[in-house]
Amino acid sequence: MNATTARGTLLAALACVLVGGSFTANSVLGDYPYAGGQFLRYAVACLLLVPVAGKGAAGRLRALTPRQWARLALLAAVGMVGFNLAVIAAERTAEPAVPGVFVGCAPVAVAVLVPLLDGRRPQRVVLYGSLLVAVGAFTVQGWGRTDGSGIAFSLCALAGEVGFAVLAVPVLRPLGPRLLSATVCAVAALESAAVGLLADGADWLRRPDAVETAALLWQAVVVTVVGFVCWYMGMQRIGAERATLFSGLIPVAAACTAPLVGTGSYGPAQAAGSALVGLGVALGSGALGRAGRERDPRGRAFRGNGRPESRGVRVPGTRE
Repeated sequence: MNATTARGTLLAALACVLVGGSFTANSVLGDYPYAGGQFLRYAVACLLLVPVAGKGAAGRLRALTPRQWARLALLAAVGMVGFNLAVIAAERTAEPAVPGVFVGCAPVAVAVLVPLLDGRRPQRVVLYGSLLVAVGAFTVQGWGRTDGSGIAFSLCALAGEVGFAVLAVPVLRPLGPRLLSATVCAVAALESAAVGLLADGADWLRRPDAVETAALLWQAVVVTVVGFVCWYMGMQRIGAERATLFSGLIPVAAACTAPLVGTGSYGPAQAAGSALVGLGVALGSGALGRAGRERDPRGRAFRGNGRPESRGVRVPGTRE
């Protein structure tokens, strides 16, 4: 594993651990207006991200095409506003385990969708690793109390998690992780405000109490600012397929933090599931593959020295 891959792996893992903690934070926001909470979260995150967006940010935004702006709007709507509203709605009638299990299945969907959209076949090792991660996610959280509404919103959360990775791929390179995070937070804040005004009218926003304020600040500063930048930096280095493998850490982190607010416990089943998640991540990421070899996000094989394997064809150079 070269330095770029190692950094990408650590960044993706950290991002997913932080998101897992947000599931527990969501459980204390059940009485706060859905859209209003997301507006505050993303507005604060955007204000914190703008100063670190990098030089030439305005020029890069102006260079975006209408199609790319439409993709950013869809990314914010599906992968951010929709995802979080779905999780909060699911936890109104379901234990945090239920949406966590569904989101833990995202690596399987991404392992199939990303290669197909790129015109290539899914990699078997990534797909097998994804399946192990999904089984581990289910083992960690079990199947908590829920109803039909909880399952439906959990499925929406799964779609949002998949969209958060797949929709970002074409716009990550022109914007970079920090500017992309700042831009989608700004768009998500506007979308949340629109949803709130349409759904709740004048009651879409209110002053949060102390507990709600702490949860919203955690989501804005830690999960969004730190988590989003780490996620996109990791995805930039190891690709969407391998980065999404670490989504299996979301239910693991949720199970570990749930006892802190009295919404769950951590025992032998959670430990066994965590081990399965770790095994799936190691397998799918190539850590358990053939010694000294790995693949870049486009599927090219690498030798241990970090150069692509030519397979009989001379390759003049590489691009990280």
